[in-house]
Order: sequence, then structure tokens, then C-alpha cells
Amino acid sequence: MTVVIAMLLDALLGEPDWIWRRVPHPAVLMGRAIGWLDERFNRGSMIVGGAVFAALVAAAGALGLLLSALGPVVEILIGAVLIAQKSLVQHVRAVASGLRFSLAEGRRNVGMIVGRDTGGMDRAAVARGAIESAAENLSDGVIAPVFWFLVGGLPGLLIYKVTNTADSMIGYRTARYERFGKAAARFDDLLNVVPARLSAVLILAAHFRPDAWGAVRADAPKHRSPNAGWPEAAMAQVLGVALSGPRTYDGQMRDYPWVNIGGRRMLTHEDIDRAAGALWRTWALLFGLIAAGVMIIAVV
Repeated sequence: MTVVIAMLLDALLGEPDWIWRRVPHPAVLMGRAIGWLDERFNRGSMIVGGAVFAALVAAAGALGLLLSALGPVVEILIGAVLIAQKSLVQHVRAVASGLRFSLAEGRRNVGMIVGRDTGGMDRAAVARGAIESAAENLSDGVIAPVFWFLVGGLPGLLIYKVTNTADSMIGYRTARYERFGKAAARFDDLLNVVPARLSAVLILAAHFRPDAWGAVRADAPKHRSPNAGWPEAAMAQVLGVALSGPRTYDGQMRDYPWVNIGGRRMLTHEDIDRAAGALWRTWALLFGLIAAGVMIIAVV
């Protein structure tokens, strides 16, 4: 029941700005801690990086146990804060709204949610970026937190979130982080194995497209991430569009393969709106399944 109420609160309230203008968001606190550890201990050692990350995970688990002892209200509130369904939809819809107004506004808004270069994007590329971000963050920001909240309670949720935050900050294959951040990157991959595939299943099921599973299985490994390709491939199938493909990072063109290569490539703001609708349909299916499971357990 804790997870059900947390999901409902997040869907209704999202991220109230008036709160986070006064106190730091838990994800911000996690980021500050990781940034401090990076500055203090990162000397390019894989062993040190692994030890630092292990301590971070242990601290997150211990904090989760401590907060859980305060009762279900605390668990619900923290769960609602760390599940990001409504805020994800708002960020995705902001790109559609910007693109309706102008290409420049669309580029500006999509630049807030993707890491690629946006200055040379056309309208279709802006829409693709928003849709890909929607699919990947559905898994990372909604399905995975809910999954680990169900499996491990508040400790499981906090361990997942601190791992995901660490991966986004130090899990890069760069000279600075290749060794120090490897443990965070690999553990994040591990924690997302089930949620990423579950996300793909839920996206297809919410759109009554079990027939597309074979195509998703074929396309998912094309992604450079071992997990992100699953929700992205499923979203491409239910929308009937082609995703991924060539794009630019730091001024360099990367020739990534197309996902759902036969799908439509001339995308517009309307396709972003359809992706936002797919996010809510998938959330509703997940919510319904968990609520039904809670009721069955209560009756039994």
C-alpha cells in the first residue's frame, strides 16, 4: 500500500517548486555528496572508486532503514519525492510546447533533458530527442524506483537512486571517470536489467502490442546502453516512429543505428504529445497491477 500511495501522490503533486525553493531536493543532496566524494577521493583508482561507491551504497541503505523506522508516512513521502512520473511528463510536454512556438524554443527545452548537441537540430531531431528521453527516463525515473521500492522498501529505493545519480555524475568513459566511476556504472547497469525490460513489456502491454516484442528484442541491443534500448525500442514500436540514428555530441557526429528503422522519421510536436500520453498509459497499467496485487494480498 505504501508504494501505491506514493505513486498516486507523485502523479497528483509532482515536484512542488515552493518546497524545493526552500529545502534541497533529496536528489540534490545525493549529488552534492557524490560531488564531494569525487573531489576528495578521485585520483583515477578503480579500487578507491569501488570502495567509495560501496560506502555510498551502504550509507544509503542504512539511511533507508533509519527512515523506515519512522513509519509508513515517512516512507510514502520519500517514495513520492523519488518517483518522477509527473515531472517527467512535464519536461517532455515542455519540449512539445516549445516546438509549437518555434524551433529555437524546442531546441532550448530539449537541451534541458538530453546530453547531445542541440544547436543544429531540426524539428524531427528535437522530437526524437524528447521521445527518447521520455522512454529512457520512464525506466530510470519511474519503473526502476517503483520496482526497487517494492523489492527492498525504502533502503532499496535509496540505494537505487544514489546509484543512478552516481552513474549520471561519474559513470562516464572519460579520462577522469573511466576507472573511478566504473563500479557505479556497472552497478547501475545491474540494477536496471529487470526494470528496463519490464518497462518495455509494460509499454507494449499498455498499447496492446504484444506482437511487437520480437522487434523490440531485435532493436534493443543496438543501443549503446545495455538497458536503455529496451524502453526506447518499445516506445518506437507503439508510436510507429524511428528513434536514435545519427546525432552530434561535443561537435562530433556519432553514426548510431536507427531503432525501428522502418518507422516514420519526420516527427513533430504531436509525436512528443503522443509519447507523453504513452507515459501515462504505462504508468496507469503499472499502478493498476500493483494496486490489484495489494488488494489480492489483503483478501488472502
